[in-house]
Order: sequence, then structure tokens, then C-alpha cells
Amino acid sequence: MAQEARPAGREFFATRTVAETLAGFRPGRRTPAETVPLAEAWHRVPAVLKEDAPVAQPAVDGSTTGLVRAIVRWTGPDGAVHSGTARVHEGSKAGTATEIWTDGRGSLVQRPPTPEQIATRAVLAGTSAAAGVGAVSLAGRGVARWRLDRARVQEWGRAWAEVGPRWSRHIR
Repeated sequence: MAQEARPAGREFFATRTVAETLAGFRPGRRTPAETVPLAEAWHRVPAVLKEDAPVAQPAVDGSTTGLVRAIVRWTGPDGAVHSGTARVHEGSKAGTATEIWTDGRGSLVQRPPTPEQIATRAVLAGTSAAAGVGAVSLAGRGVARWRLDRARVQEWGRAWAEVGPRWSRHIR
């Protein structure tokens, strides 16, 4: 008794679904954990503007964040005075107090991401990983199918080369 042929796509779909889920879960789980030590190592420090902050140029859609880059001065944990470029409110005058973020050595760093930004990055990382696994698995399936189809066509060609001459005598 011949066995019924099962659709080969079922196993492929199940494997791909599991792989995509695992690929998406890992980056999403790891991203916030890696960000927390950064936020703990960075400190908010008072600073003073060394120059007048320019007026922000509107974006293409006419919106503006209200923040511009300007040179600021601050004192590091070792007591040394540092200066650098930081994002401050537009139109602020020289000498205005502002707050910046520094690392443990007193070097200027960006503001740490908010929990919402961390969650968004985790979702994007997970989605990108899952999409990447899906694309690779679909490409692999396509290559495997192409090679199998090519082998089948060659086998059919060999079989026809053997049977074809016998059939062509009867058709005439």
C-alpha cells in the first residue's frame, strides 16, 4: 500500500515559524538589558553656555525640536573644566545654565534613551531579526526547490532519451 504524499511545506513552515520567533525574541530581550548599564554610568551635570545658541532651522515639514548645538562648559568629576558641543534650547544666551550628560570620566555623552525608546528599539530589533530569518529561509527554500526541479528535469530528459525513440516509432 502506497503512502500518501504529505505536503513538504508544513515542516518548512513550522521550522521557519519557530526560527523567526526565536530570532525575534533574543534581540528584543537583550536590548534593554544592555542599555541599563549605560544609563547607570552616565550622569546629569550642570553646564554653562559659552556662546549664544542659534535659532533652530525648521525641518522640511516646518517643525522644529527647539534644540540646537552650542558650545558648553562643565566641570568633570576630577575637577577639570571641560568644554564641548551639546544640544541646548534654541535662542539661549551665553552664560545660561543648562544640563548635559557625561560618563564616569566626565566626557560628554548623549542623553540615555527613555524606556519608550528602549522598547521601540527592542521591537525593531526583534522584528528585523525575524524578518531576516524569514527572508533567509525563503531564499534557502527557493534555492533548494530550484536545484530539485533542475535534477527532476535532467532525470526526465534521461528517461525520455531512453523511451522517446520507442514511442516515436509507434506515432508515425
